Amino acid sequence: MNGIGKGEGTGVLEGAVIAVAGAAGPAGRATLLRLAEAGATVVGCDANPERLAEAVDAARYAHGGATVTGETVDLFDLDAARDWAKRTEAEFGRIDGLVHLVGGWRGSPSFQETSLADWDTLEKLLIRTVQSTSLAFQEPLQRSDKGRYLLISAAGAGKPTAGNAAYSASKAAAEAWTLALGDAFRKAGGEDGPAAAAILVVKALVNDAMRAERPNAKFAGFTDVKELAEAIAGVWDKPAPEVNGKRLWLTPQT
Repeated sequence: MNGIGKGEGTGVLEGAVIAVAGAAGPAGRATLLRLAEAGATVVGCDANPERLAEAVDAARYAHGGATVTGETVDLFDLDAARDWAKRTEAEFGRIDGLVHLVGGWRGSPSFQETSLADWDTLEKLLIRTVQSTSLAFQEPLQRSDKGRYLLISAAGAGKPTAGNAAYSASKAAAEAWTLALGDAFRKAGGEDGPAAAAILVVKALVNDAMRAERPNAKFAGFTDVKELAEAIAGVWDKPAPEVNGKRLWLTPQT
């Protein structure tokens, strides 16, 4: 995992307050569980209130006494994202992380058959939500002694295929935006400042339900959502200068 360590047992996340955007999907559920296990207060948001409630309840049940909350936030709306950040900091006194797990995929059989409607959808899901959360959480993360903004991206952002033009371009734009945030952290706190923005790169994600549906599939090069959650927690083990502005590869680099 390119030196990304495990958060377990270090105490780094004990008492930390971490927001998770896109918390209701399989990766979000695994991340809520892992961060709660590490002792963090976890504040999730998602567009699907029913699935979010299930994810929050699962994390609370698995780790009795853990503080795990969830609410529906329109991350297409910068003001709504800023209100979420303000409420979170006011309630818990600090924000030490924002994990961006909002996803979505659209593709086509060929480059010529690419639908620009797919771009319109992915621009909102994969770029606008990064813009909203980064702008909303930048200042709270800078106030933390261990602020981290983590984007989950795909290897295809740097090696797009013909049928994935809209998806790969959206991911590449989200990465560029996140790296710009990393530069803002560096300028605000100096080379040794405590805040960092990093990108965790996967080929694709896999979970137990996918394996059950396709028992004969190999899912070669895929990252299990539990492994992703472990890597997310492990980013806090590293000093900010080691991860700020970096792509952390969880799959062979392409």
